[in-house]
Amino acid sequence: MQIGAHGLVFTGEFDEAGLRRAVEGTARAGFDLIEIPLMDPDGFDSALAGRMIADAGLAVSASLGLTAATDLTSEDAAVVAAGERMLEQCLDHVAAMGGDVLCGVIYSAMQKYLTPPTTKGVAASQAVIARLAASAAERGIRLSLEVVNRYESNVFNTSRGALAYLDGVGDDRVSVHLDTYHMNIEESDLFQPVLDAGPRLGYVHIGESHRGYLGTGSVAFGDFFRALDRIGYDGPVVFESFSSAVVSAQLSNTLGIWRNLWEDSDDLAAHANRFIRDAQRAVQTIEMH
Repeated sequence: MQIGAHGLVFTGEFDEAGLRRAVEGTARAGFDLIEIPLMDPDGFDSALAGRMIADAGLAVSASLGLTAATDLTSEDAAVVAAGERMLEQCLDHVAAMGGDVLCGVIYSAMQKYLTPPTTKGVAASQAVIARLAASAAERGIRLSLEVVNRYESNVFNTSRGALAYLDGVGDDRVSVHLDTYHMNIEESDLFQPVLDAGPRLGYVHIGESHRGYLGTGSVAFGDFFRALDRIGYDGPVVFESFSSAVVSAQLSNTLGIWRNLWEDSDDLAAHANRFIRDAQRAVQTIEMH
């Protein structure tokens, strides 16, 4: 299991200086992997990022959320095509960095929708994801679709909803991406959804209910880590936290990061690394009882 950190824990900009801050901070905190948000695919230097990440001895994954202009569930075929082109570009970036996962809200726009998805829109999204899965596999990359709350997508908001969507994709190379922050809003508990996903769980985000320090909110992390152990999960487990002091203004507005929950990225990251590894170890000791 690779324990990682999201790049936005350290910086809101991913130019050379921002990349250096994120990569060095991730390594210094003791993580195994860094997740790079591809917020600006056109301007992102993946070759530079790959060199920095390799020099730091880290593994890498990448994530993003689509916008209204690239929404795969749009009724406008041109918008869907734009989304597919951008995701292909993101796959190129992942490959250039030496990564093997592209995850996040890559099946719809990451936004508050005012109506339910249409059957046509969901089918269009599933068709694109199926094509991208095949394209990704040629590069040694897999897709993992993040389950987010009702204020960030209308396609699915639970583990079971994601599994139903994946049934329509029809490609076992596409997996479910669970996030404890979103699960805490939408799921009945944090144990059963992991069991429901089972072998189709391919990526995990660890986030507190208020996006701050782990263990200071309402997320039942003990149940969640027990469930991961129960299914023998061995994929990435990535810490995600946002503060208005670090996140870019655009993303801060999109995610509603109105409060400054922390200022010291290094302290936050080091605490998260210990918290996750301690939780993982504590569950493993249950076998000794």
